[in-house]
Amino acid sequence: MSPPPEEPPQRKIDDFVGEPTRDLSDWRWLWTEDKPFPIRSHRGPIGWLLVQSKRLLRPFVKVPANDLWERQRVFNLILLENLQHLREVSDGSRKDIEHHADRLAILETLPREDLAVVLRHNDSLFARVDQKLDRYRGESRRLWGHLGAALAELESAGPIPLARAREEHAYLELEHLHRGTEEEISDRLAPYLSHLEGRERVLDLGCGRGEALALMRDRGIGARGVDSNEQMIGICVEKGLDVTQGDLFEHLAAVEPASLDGVVSFHVIEHLPPAELDRLIRLAWRGLQPGGILIFETPNPLSLVVAARNFWIDPTHRRPVHPETLELLFRLAGFEGVERFDLRPFPEKDHLPAVDVNRLPNELHPIADQINELRDQLDDLLYGAQDYAMIGVKPMTPESTRDQGAEGD
Repeated sequence: MSPPPEEPPQRKIDDFVGEPTRDLSDWRWLWTEDKPFPIRSHRGPIGWLLVQSKRLLRPFVKVPANDLWERQRVFNLILLENLQHLREVSDGSRKDIEHHADRLAILETLPREDLAVVLRHNDSLFARVDQKLDRYRGESRRLWGHLGAALAELESAGPIPLARAREEHAYLELEHLHRGTEEEISDRLAPYLSHLEGRERVLDLGCGRGEALALMRDRGIGARGVDSNEQMIGICVEKGLDVTQGDLFEHLAAVEPASLDGVVSFHVIEHLPPAELDRLIRLAWRGLQPGGILIFETPNPLSLVVAARNFWIDPTHRRPVHPETLELLFRLAGFEGVERFDLRPFPEKDHLPAVDVNRLPNELHPIADQINELRDQLDDLLYGAQDYAMIGVKPMTPESTRDQGAEGD
């Protein structure tokens, strides 16, 4: 059984006299019913006379002002309706804000707790992954150790294909670790393109992973390569490059004389003994046509950091090649216009710091200048270019010069 409806509160005019009510529904009742206020006075007999006079004059004043009074009453009712609506909206918004604030307070605790759980789980997961990787690395090292020992025992009977495969794989890993990524090598080789533009028969000796071949192919330079490392040849084949597996000297000796217009070799000559290097240069001269170019790049021994430290990371390096020695071999073989280019400067952070002269008193500037001059010399000795390139051109013969002149005519 539903409870009986609540009776509306009893309102009276006295609620609006003195301290008026703040209840909007009371004011709505007042203006809807159009209740007149009573005429009262507290002045004794004179007040009674004033009350009687006002009651007598009220009809005469009210009738002319009815139109204005009605408009004011309607305006007040509309104003009350809007105030009531605003109050309801405000109350609803306050309740929504309080509700959302409670929900946000709950949500703020949930991600924190869940994130902590996830982080603990991830830490545990990564710890397990690291343990497994460490175990696998250890097992891999042990397997390689056993394989190396077994191969060493078998090698006493002579070279075997498996031993060669292991050596090739080891050198490929060394290239990945210390020479740089294929993208880095391609960036380093880009300056040579201006010397090779328009050439159609370039031979890359020791082409490795094929960075130079791919770069020349993309620039429309006709090039092919040769390398003795089977795994590196496989990488080049996957790139669609023109390569041959074989010995550099045998391959170069087999080419037709004056059939090439370019021979390049990057970081190969430091693997050769001096006599072999001289022979390689002379075979390149034989294979090049007049005007053909020879480019060798190798670590720079003029930098002590390179010569004493970086060079020996690769155990297959024989000895550094001094640039003056290489230039002499180029000239003795018959090349002209021989030039040396220093490549790959050390990062600025590796260089020796200079004395800031501006922070010193004037009387110390001459000493600071001398110290900086010595610093420059020492820094150049320690941190010169990491690599250098030697470039030479096979001279044009009188016959070829006449042929070119005839073609021009």
